[in-house]
Amino acid sequence: MNSFKVSGVVKTVLPILLGTAIYAFGLLYFIIPNQLMEGGVTGVTILLKYAFGISPSFSNLLLNIPLFFLGWKILGGRQIVYTGIGIGSLSFFLWIFEKMIEHGWIETFETDFILASLYAGVTLGAGLGIVFRFGGTTGGSDIVARILNRKYGFSMGQVILTIDIIIIALSLFYVAKENILYTLVAVFIASKVIDFIQEGAYSAKAFTIISDHAPDIADMITKEMDRGVTLIPAIGAYSKQSKYMAYCVVSRPEIRRLHQIAKSVDPRAFIIINDVHDVHGEGFKED
Repeated sequence: MNSFKVSGVVKTVLPILLGTAIYAFGLLYFIIPNQLMEGGVTGVTILLKYAFGISPSFSNLLLNIPLFFLGWKILGGRQIVYTGIGIGSLSFFLWIFEKMIEHGWIETFETDFILASLYAGVTLGAGLGIVFRFGGTTGGSDIVARILNRKYGFSMGQVILTIDIIIIALSLFYVAKENILYTLVAVFIASKVIDFIQEGAYSAKAFTIISDHAPDIADMITKEMDRGVTLIPAIGAYSKQSKYMAYCVVSRPEIRRLHQIAKSVDPRAFIIINDVHDVHGEGFKED
């Protein structure tokens, strides 16, 4: 049992370390060399770097210590431990990459602002997305985003995007306007990558089909597509008539085929299509 718990912790901590490493690399390889910005506490550390030459690895740790204790009661014991690991590992990897750049072991990317902002968004979003998916944060605005996500269900990517825009707007006093515009591109891409990783790499579509012939549609879907279908009893609010709704989840390549089947059985069928993320079970990902 103890070995099982240790294994679970390791499987959580290692991805957090990987995520912070990717995030630190994105900051020092794409953001800072091109005089771009970031949001939250990280944005403050970058401004301190630009204005006073203070090492981001040092300022990140210093600024996050009070936020770490502030979030102790709100996030709970285990999550705050993972947050502490995220803060500490981010500062550590920032220090590692700083030394590697100083010694010339890594040459920073300073070729093209458009490419820099695009790749910065992907790397920062991937790093934070991995950290969030495994229950950690890197401190600062990440703590606020996780609290709002838990209490109110807000998308973490959207919360971080809002906070980042506020911080970046304040940085207009220190950073060129053109660089801020490129930064907004990076921040937007990062928020989308975060949500993509949070919601799962696999995406599918859920069909809700309301029809007088729903059982016939379900039978044809089962026979021709080998997909499971659930029939749900329903009553029309206006007609007061009883009927069935057919519910089925399919992969993206199967969307057109399912739509054709439903319309071939009942051209008047009412069809609702919703996005579905992180699908598990027979015919999809196995747990």
